[in-house]
Amino acid sequence: MAGITSLGVGSGLDLAGILRGLMQIEQQPLVNLQRKEVSYQARISALGSLRGALSALQTSASALPPDTGKTAAEKYSSFLATVADTDIATASASTGAAPGVYALEVSQLAQSQRLVSAPLTSADSTIAEGTLTIDFGTLEAGVYTADSARQLEVTIDSSNNTLAGLRDAINAANGGVTATIITGTAGAQLVLTAKDSGSKNVMQLTGLTGFDFDATSAAGDLSQDPAQGGRAAQNAEFTVNGIAASSSTNTVSGVLDGVTLTLKKTNIGTPTDITVRKDTTTALKANLNAFVKAFNEAASTISSLGSYNAETKESGPLQGQAVIRTTQSQLRNLVFNTTAGGTTAFQRLADIGVTFNKEGELSIDSAKLDKALEEDYEAVLRLTTNVGEIFKSSLDTVVGSTGTISGLTDSLNRMIKDLDSQRSILNQRLTNIEERYRKQFTALDTLVASMKDTSNYLTQQLASLPGVWRNQ
Repeated sequence: MAGITSLGVGSGLDLAGILRGLMQIEQQPLVNLQRKEVSYQARISALGSLRGALSALQTSASALPPDTGKTAAEKYSSFLATVADTDIATASASTGAAPGVYALEVSQLAQSQRLVSAPLTSADSTIAEGTLTIDFGTLEAGVYTADSARQLEVTIDSSNNTLAGLRDAINAANGGVTATIITGTAGAQLVLTAKDSGSKNVMQLTGLTGFDFDATSAAGDLSQDPAQGGRAAQNAEFTVNGIAASSSTNTVSGVLDGVTLTLKKTNIGTPTDITVRKDTTTALKANLNAFVKAFNEAASTISSLGSYNAETKESGPLQGQAVIRTTQSQLRNLVFNTTAGGTTAFQRLADIGVTFNKEGELSIDSAKLDKALEEDYEAVLRLTTNVGEIFKSSLDTVVGSTGTISGLTDSLNRMIKDLDSQRSILNQRLTNIEERYRKQFTALDTLVASMKDTSNYLTQQLASLPGVWRNQ
């Protein structure tokens, strides 16, 4: 039956289904290649996670030694400032601070100026048109000096001549003042608040009827009277050991060498102490804690990537890989074997309280660490410096550009590339196999169809014979 274009049409056999089944079997090697690629990609991703965790550990280890050109003692030598009454102020210290106890008495806190208008019926009440000029300047000894560089001019016309329009125009000018409207029992009032505190940020307003304010006399349409909701600009005023000082803000630096104060409350007549002392342990403890945290996170990542769950029979993407075993062993050996050198009793991390707990995590015994710091501070510095340097260099062999992880990743990428080549060859082979099957099945289809035609023909011929023959 020449001209058959679909398998099985001539013969009635499900040759197309048989072909699909055969090709599924033939494609099994292709499925296996895909599984391999998925596995390789999972391992590459897992190696990336491993690199990330170990790099974080390396970074934390690198923070333990001093920078080039500095000693460990210099790195960890800082100052700590505390205030006896933290309701009055807080303090921080930096390089240049002088240890000692200083008496602080705050008589006045810095504040920004606040001006309040007379009440109107509502925010939509109409106001005069004109140009409002807002100056910012210094008021000293009754003399106001405006800073022309900070001057604002706000135009009010028929499009915005309401209290709300004035507020919006002032805010849109984006200068040194914020405008808002407070609506109380007396009506709607415009409130202008200077963005910066101190006597160098006093406002003066002119040019718009109903909204003038004279800085020198503190009089005008607007009010800074606290009874009206206003507030005058003022500096912080305080003494340190009886020496008077002033600041435009409540964050004060430059008065006490190396110390920054944050003033919070006045304490007239009851000074509080600021204590400044040398601090050689806080930063060291912080870096050591960060190192321990990074170590445990790296150990957890390694364990997860190399794990095997007997119940679920599921394994991590790097289960059984040498990089897991060697890295685990390497990290533990570094913890156990890195020493301070010399004759000190504090040779290893365990001697200063850094040990593995019952859960297998690295932990710090704070009391033991404090004791070691007190008894032989220099030895602790040598030990932590050595730990940092040795961990950093050792981890370079794993996470560095020519390290173990890079080598494994490159190898896996080459294997994936090889799979691509195998896949191309296999796809061509499958195409040839399918073509051969089709030819064979087409021939079979034609043969069976021909035999069916012959059978039908013979049946017809026999049916046309005389009855005697049919009966026989």
